[in-house]
Amino acid sequence: MTLCLLVDENIPAVEASLSSLQGAGDVLVQRANGRALDRAQLAGVDVLLVRSVTTVDESLLAGTAVRFVGTATSGVDHIDQQYLRQHGIGFAHAPGSNANSVVEYVLAAIAACGDHLERLLAGGSAGIIGYGLIGKAVARQFSALNIPHKICDPWLDQATISHRATLAEVLACDVITAHAELTLEQPWPSYHLLDASALASISPHSLLINASRGAVVDNAALLHLLKRGGAPQVVLDVWEGEPSIDLDLLKLVDLATPHIAGYSLDGKWLATHMLCEAMAAHLDLAWSTPQDPAAAAPAVTIPAGLHGVTLLRQLAQARYDILADDSALRAISSSGDPEQAARDFDLLRRQYPKRRELRGSSMIGTDLNADDLQLLAALGVKLQGQADTR
Repeated sequence: MTLCLLVDENIPAVEASLSSLQGAGDVLVQRANGRALDRAQLAGVDVLLVRSVTTVDESLLAGTAVRFVGTATSGVDHIDQQYLRQHGIGFAHAPGSNANSVVEYVLAAIAACGDHLERLLAGGSAGIIGYGLIGKAVARQFSALNIPHKICDPWLDQATISHRATLAEVLACDVITAHAELTLEQPWPSYHLLDASALASISPHSLLINASRGAVVDNAALLHLLKRGGAPQVVLDVWEGEPSIDLDLLKLVDLATPHIAGYSLDGKWLATHMLCEAMAAHLDLAWSTPQDPAAAAPAVTIPAGLHGVTLLRQLAQARYDILADDSALRAISSSGDPEQAARDFDLLRRQYPKRRELRGSSMIGTDLNADDLQLLAALGVKLQGQADTR
């Protein structure tokens, strides 16, 4: 007996994660380009593991022998779950696996854009759109850093949301970060939630970050506002029409990245674990968590003399250089060929370098005061040799 898996090439360590699988006979893992995956590739496949670039529905699965589908993402808008249920196909996603990766992306973006970090630490306000697992993780990080914040998510029981606010109140904040799921469902669709009117209401002194789904922000309206002037600073990790993104919009936003906010190695490895565990349970196979190959990142070394906001900025950028990703994405527009740019967009994702998370890291540093140690604890960083700083 052979268990055959078809796996998106951007999902790491599936082979290692399945090394402890028992009861499946031989295990064959085949890799595929998730963007180009088609039904013909599913011949003889039992398990399909994808990311957000693959739409999984009847047109892909009808007539195949697929028994389990997993997506290594928090979002599931690319999966027709009703079809899976109707045909007895198991399903799992990886909610929260990339949450801290996105949190650290947001911190890096804030730290890289003007004086927004200083303003937040001085009492400025942050607004969060969407209070799922990632929105909650962002809110926890803001709380740990004593950054005042407001949260908007009309889909939830409002009594369960601390710091709840209207969308208008969130858009009035100094920093606005979007983490909503993409939905067309009434009464609160998130598709083009930030339309021309909403975007125009944001102060030009604010910072807008979208690390949710591209269509949560009306990209055409945003482009018009940026061309007209009076727009806030803008950081986009997600784009309408990916991988065929608007190259004019790319040129005008302050920071641009190719949908990689959740692409830390730590988050990817956790997602792989979650999918393999769920797959084993659905197929009634024995599985145990193997040793994490993403362990033991090197310690972060911080120069002496950094304190407060300067230390926070250094730490926010210690594991993740958002400017490097910005430069790489802007380079794809140099040919002026939209089709080539789309291919390059996907190539940046497929060949994304290994990125480790700051949380859980050890830090080598000197001359740190009590406030600095509290800052380390808020970020989940341990000063090397001092076990009580988390």
